[in-house]
Amino acid sequence: MSSKGGVLGVVGGAIAGAAVALVLASGSTTTHNITTTVYQSTRGIPTSLSANRGLTINQIYRAASPGVVDIQVTSQASGGGFGPFGGSSGQEQVGEGAGVVYDTKGDILTDEHVVAGAQSVTVTFQDGQKVPAKVLGTDPSTDVGVIHVDVPASQLHPIAFADSAAAQVGDPVVAIGSPFSLPETTTQGIVSQVGRPITAPNNYTITNAIQTDAAINPGNSGGPLLDADGHVLGLNDQIQTNSGSSAGVGFAVPSNTVARIAGLIIGGHPIKHAYVGVSLTSSFTGGAQISEVQPGTPASSAGLKPSDVVTAINGKAVASTEQFIAMIDGYSPGQHVTLTVKRGGQTKQIGVTLGLRPQTAPNGG
Repeated sequence: MSSKGGVLGVVGGAIAGAAVALVLASGSTTTHNITTTVYQSTRGIPTSLSANRGLTINQIYRAASPGVVDIQVTSQASGGGFGPFGGSSGQEQVGEGAGVVYDTKGDILTDEHVVAGAQSVTVTFQDGQKVPAKVLGTDPSTDVGVIHVDVPASQLHPIAFADSAAAQVGDPVVAIGSPFSLPETTTQGIVSQVGRPITAPNNYTITNAIQTDAAINPGNSGGPLLDADGHVLGLNDQIQTNSGSSAGVGFAVPSNTVARIAGLIIGGHPIKHAYVGVSLTSSFTGGAQISEVQPGTPASSAGLKPSDVVTAINGKAVASTEQFIAMIDGYSPGQHVTLTVKRGGQTKQIGVTLGLRPQTAPNGG
């Protein structure tokens, strides 16, 4: 989305622990200290985007852009405020981002952080028509939001979703969004890696993010990352920076996650994520190593301990921290799972009854 600001701390989330600054690609007109990044690609059009191997960038843009909208949000800014205890500053905050038309009923998908705390939402279509929108629902754990507009079906041009699990390194991609309040801006690049963990607005970990070198700037949040067929591979979400200048590394929430959560929201179903209650070592391989067990959680009740290494869930191998997170999120609160755990040279089978994930990750874990 057209972010003129918004810093999301560090990667870490519910059960991961890397430490690198991420900037949400969304923005506001407040006077908060912000970090913005700009990346300009000097590469030519990838060979795989030629007329003989998939659609050209122009063809992708012409096919998909009617289904991309500009989103403007007004909300009440909060911050240090006045007095020793802080509080709301009373200042109006205006943010801008992008969204993807999902169906002909008026449902539009975007990032949760684009519409978080919205007092009013305005959608602008490619033809310039502006209409009010209401927030249908959001999930900060996956940074997915759904807004709804009441317009004729003829005004709506849904974009088909791709299978993000099929994305491969080197695949060509195109991003469309509203960077720096410039709607319909189109950039191109490749999938530079898959399966990346990124941190959600509530500090949990979003798994399987699509990494790209396509230019994603403040204002791209919620807009689509499209594959060579013009289908949505993910929703653009964050950029990575250590110094405030872009290294050309952006991340999109994968389309499979977006579609799953959007389906629940549109269907009126509550979103409930399973919860174990552990922090994990981010760089560990050969399983998921527990670095901390939160008190009063399912993990604590089951007897899990720091330094335990989880190698399987219900007999299915766990190769990494990210795989553990993704597999647990595939279960529901209240379900019972059996963890295969290595502890002190021994292998144990430990049963855990999964809990309901708290709204915010406790202690970053």
